[in-house]
Amino acid sequence: MKHPVDAHVGKRIRHRRWMIGMTQQQLADKVGIKFQQIQKYETGMNRVSASRLWDIADALGVTIAFFFEGLSEGAQAAQAGQDMMADKEALELVRSYYAIPEAQRRRLFDLARVLSEAA
Repeated sequence: MKHPVDAHVGKRIRHRRWMIGMTQQQLADKVGIKFQQIQKYETGMNRVSASRLWDIADALGVTIAFFFEGLSEGAQAAQAGQDMMADKEALELVRSYYAIPEAQRRRLFDLARVLSEAA
């Protein structure tokens, strides 16, 4: 049975990998393991050791703390079945959003806020 912390860390690995447009194979190559192991980490089936998490954080350009952010909220969302960042469409939307130049992204954000308030 998966431990909720392992599942959360795995989701954060997947989330960051998607955000920077990296494949499981690319991450595995940078860390020096097989991509199947990355799959197991991302699903929470295998626990990530401290040294491996260090290597993954370095490869993804984040701190170790990144993987534990929102842990209590993430567990609650998973229990409620509302983990939006597990949705590939949502991740793709966020990645595309951050690919837009900052000035244009700010205008798009303002437009989205106005539209959501009007709904």
